[in-house]
Amino acid sequence: MNPRVLIADDQALVRTGFRLILTASGIEVAGEAADGLEAVEAAAALKPDVVLMDIRMPNLDGLAAARRILAADPRIRILMLTTFDLDEYVYEALAAGASGFLLKDVTPEHLVASVRLINTGDALLAPSITRRLVEKFAAPAGDGSGAAAGTRAPALHRDLAALTPREREILALLGRGLSNTELAARLVLSEATVKTHVAHIFTKLTLRDRAQAVVVAYETGLVAPGDGD
Repeated sequence: MNPRVLIADDQALVRTGFRLILTASGIEVAGEAADGLEAVEAAAALKPDVVLMDIRMPNLDGLAAARRILAADPRIRILMLTTFDLDEYVYEALAAGASGFLLKDVTPEHLVASVRLINTGDALLAPSITRRLVEKFAAPAGDGSGAAAGTRAPALHRDLAALTPREREILALLGRGLSNTELAARLVLSEATVKTHVAHIFTKLTLRDRAQAVVVAYETGLVAPGDGD
């Protein structure tokens, strides 16, 4: 089933462009918002499945708006939009519960696929920038060396002792951005088995999706900057 989408961006041309792309693909655009406050109000009134949220907006930025929306309705999935390929606020958004992010120059096909993906309960992490972003702004718990230390969202502290050795291995690979298909190939497991392990990890660590799994992997030091390079 196609999701209902709210587009929040202070640039009218961006909103119009995204609306045309989504509606042409059969996805309903429930409404638009020109700033963060409008986005919060529209989300409460329209109950969209997905919010396309620009990070930098007047009156209330996208990060603060995302937090308010998720606090009021955790069911909503938020896909953050950014013009820049490294942005500390994107990292904060992931830690706050956003389900992923995209660059604004995303192709129409990728935009549509991304909206549908996070509506299924998965997370979207643009491979070209996710790891660089997390490595730049995340620091292991208790380490104040991160570039955004002191200003970023609180660490998602989790007790990894609850995980089995196999689950810790899978979480580390999730932190490096591997998909279920890639995990299955790497570990010589079926995708069904991988999905079961991932579901157990999310339950034990109370995670929303893969976006938060990546954050936790770095925050706990399970994955360190440069791992896998």
